[in-house]
Amino acid sequence: MYSTGLAFNRLYKPLLDRYGLTYLQYLALIALALRGEQTVSELGESLFLESSTVTPLIKRLEAAGTVTRRRDTRDERVVRVSLTDQGKAILEEARCVPLEVMEATGTPPEQLHLLNEQLKALRAKLVTKSD
Repeated sequence: MYSTGLAFNRLYKPLLDRYGLTYLQYLALIALALRGEQTVSELGESLFLESSTVTPLIKRLEAAGTVTRRRDTRDERVVRVSLTDQGKAILEEARCVPLEVMEATGTPPEQLHLLNEQLKALRAKLVTKSD
């Protein structure tokens, strides 16, 4: 699985370089687009990342103008993250990336969808076992 992940990262790299994004930055933008504004903790949970990884990631995205950070009005210890118009525009431009990846695999969409569901189920079992 590790080597497959590396191969996917290598495949995504030139596709995302066009938009100035790393794979992890791309996933963070997608998570924000799908779920809307989130706390740093929520974003980390959805990406399965530790806060020590999420904070620098968000800072880089903010420096690039794709996300904004703000303190929660009820609890100033909490930082909320949301997409900017620029972040939304980049995702719109990059909407072809998943199709390009799917085509590069040479695997039918139905088979990729099934594999994705199986991997999500495996991850859920592993997370449950490690808790």
